[in-house]
Amino acid sequence: MRTANQPPSWSSLDNTLTTLTVGIIGYPLGHSISPAFQQAAFDHYGMDARYLVWETPADGLAQRIQSLRGPNVLGANVTVPHKEAVRSRLDTLSEATQRTGAVNTIVNRNGLLEGHNTDVPGFLRALKEDGGFDPKGKRVLLLGAGGAARAVAYALSGAGVASLTIANRTVERAQRLIQVLNIGAIAKAVPMNRDALATEKGWDLIVNTTTLGMWHSPGEGESPLPAGLILSHALVYDLVYNPPETPLLREARRAGARTLGGLPMLVYQGAAAFQLWTGKEAPLSVMFEAAQKALGQMGSSGH
Repeated sequence: MRTANQPPSWSSLDNTLTTLTVGIIGYPLGHSISPAFQQAAFDHYGMDARYLVWETPADGLAQRIQSLRGPNVLGANVTVPHKEAVRSRLDTLSEATQRTGAVNTIVNRNGLLEGHNTDVPGFLRALKEDGGFDPKGKRVLLLGAGGAARAVAYALSGAGVASLTIANRTVERAQRLIQVLNIGAIAKAVPMNRDALATEKGWDLIVNTTTLGMWHSPGEGESPLPAGLILSHALVYDLVYNPPETPLLREARRAGARTLGGLPMLVYQGAAAFQLWTGKEAPLSVMFEAAQKALGQMGSSGH
């Protein structure tokens, strides 16, 4: 499988008389605010494009991916639980996607589908610009070992962290992640329980990639880590963005630690996807405003 090339610029699509479509693929999708801020970006440029919600169970994934090859489809975002499963159904993969084995953005290039992972730059940009944190030489705890965790581990290992402890309920999955990324020199896998983590305490950065605490998830209202295992000098970064104040972030504040929610990463990775689809610079301020408005509406409606 060859490495993905740069996608075509929007100018090559300007002459179409049919509304172009792009969407988000996942299951379930009641929590997603990507349609709100992505549509706002298309509208900002006056593009005749619609960002849709494609809620797709596992048995419908093959048909959904095939539908992206249509001439009026720009591509898609991919979220849980399909970030790893879609990989084998695509024609080309970016280097980050090949390394992580996880796809969060698909670009339709004249019927050929490219897989990209914009979670990697999105994660690092939010960490550095919004969290004010340089991961080089730091000790990190990563909670979870799914598709998002693969992107985060890849980003952090490339950024030169001193150590990376990956905690997951199924330790074998965390071990496989370490093997896939070939980061055994700095990383170790442990069970995600208090006793195991208590022996590892002392992290500079804690990143949650699980769905614990997310609205509409089985773990809604649950924190993956208690305040007693968080040191006050740490930055706690929860990739969950709904609710904005997650159970983990509340525990972090109890411990006196700094916090960073998942909204900046969500918008930054979406902005990178928008640029891949269109060749245009993403209107970040417009996207942030729409994302915050959508999140506020979700909260006021009882989520």
